[in-house]
Amino acid sequence: MQAKDSNPPDGGYGWIVVVSAFMVMGLTVAVLKTFGLFFVEIQQHFDELASTTSWITSITVAVFHLGAPVASSLCVQYTHRTVVITGGLLAFSGMALGFFGFNMVWMYATTGFLQGLGISFSWTPAISIVSHYFSKKRALANAIASAGECAFAFTFGPFFQWLISQYGWKGALLIIGGIQLNICVCGTLMRPLASSCLETSHCKTETPPHNGASRRDKEDKSPITHKTFNWMLVRRPEFVLYAIFGVLAAMSFFVPPLFLVPLSYSLGIDESWTASLLSILAIVDFGGRLLCGWYANLHITKTIHLLAMTITLISTSLMLLPLANNYLSLAIFTGFYGFFFGTTVAIHITVLADVVGMPEFDSALGLFMLIRSTGGFVGPPLAGLIVDMAGDYRACFYMAGATLVLSAGFLVILDRLQQRKKKGSKIRTKPEKSTLPYPSLHLLKHQTRRLRA
Repeated sequence: MQAKDSNPPDGGYGWIVVVSAFMVMGLTVAVLKTFGLFFVEIQQHFDELASTTSWITSITVAVFHLGAPVASSLCVQYTHRTVVITGGLLAFSGMALGFFGFNMVWMYATTGFLQGLGISFSWTPAISIVSHYFSKKRALANAIASAGECAFAFTFGPFFQWLISQYGWKGALLIIGGIQLNICVCGTLMRPLASSCLETSHCKTETPPHNGASRRDKEDKSPITHKTFNWMLVRRPEFVLYAIFGVLAAMSFFVPPLFLVPLSYSLGIDESWTASLLSILAIVDFGGRLLCGWYANLHITKTIHLLAMTITLISTSLMLLPLANNYLSLAIFTGFYGFFFGTTVAIHITVLADVVGMPEFDSALGLFMLIRSTGGFVGPPLAGLIVDMAGDYRACFYMAGATLVLSAGFLVILDRLQQRKKKGSKIRTKPEKSTLPYPSLHLLKHQTRRLRA
């Protein structure tokens, strides 16, 4: 991780890094999003309940979030390249070992824990290094890199379905693990910038200890120390409210990709048409990200208001999705959900930066990922339990929609709190401004009387 990127390339080799990050996004998060195709196969093979099977995805999501701060700290100690390559090896190991499929606990440890850790160690440094390579074009570079998730998810839906039909779910896992080894290739292309923390520390030890160097040494150290976690953010009401929103949102976001395929099967829809639902989800997700990112950049609507609107629209689409009774209606409601999900993903990190401010953003992002992981960990099993109790896959979509409505409420409370604090600061500053001229006028009159005397 760079200590001080005073002159990022803003192009050149940076675009190679963007393409590499694009590939990493596709080979990690896109695999996680389309893993729902394996849900029924694994459930039937082990003859387990939906709640028991859903723990695989739950563990993957939780480890993905919990591992992000660890991956960031490793980037500081070593390089982004090293961490991404390690993540690729872990992701491959998770899928390859999952091929043996001894029992459900084995699946938790392999396709759950190892795969989640591999995704975390690949995704986190890939996103981070793009920001270090770009300054003026950072938003464009990040948008292109994150689009890999949608682009790959579009093709992985039918491709994974074909792999399962040809080689079975175990053979498909092994092949996907082999494909994920390409993460290591992408990591190799992520060349560290000259101003990495490791190199900077070496330069400091070789610099003569004169006064100018000492001052520069202090200046160079400040960005590094700033990247340590500020745990005191948990005492800020604004951050706590946004973190609660993140937990509730995470409980819902991973439910539709996991249970959409089983719902489609329960409606009697053919497997080939079912796989296309995930492709539709990826296409509209991609469009939602680009459109919302462009609109947010116009600064017409406050970002937190825009986020509250998109969350409300997602919950509405999830409440309507269970009403589908054929492929066409299911595809339409899936499209609505995917589009509004993309709009949410496009701005929710931006809102976090607005809430805490850029000086505390790095600490806030790490804490937010840690806290949000509880939602991703609890959400899928809770949805699976509701399905088992109700005997209908529709029930979990109602749960997801209701949870998102509740999360939108915390955004409203957060916005009210911010507005109240803003008004309070204005009231406190107005008397100060109004009384400033009077002491000066009083002194002027006093000096005039002394001169006349």
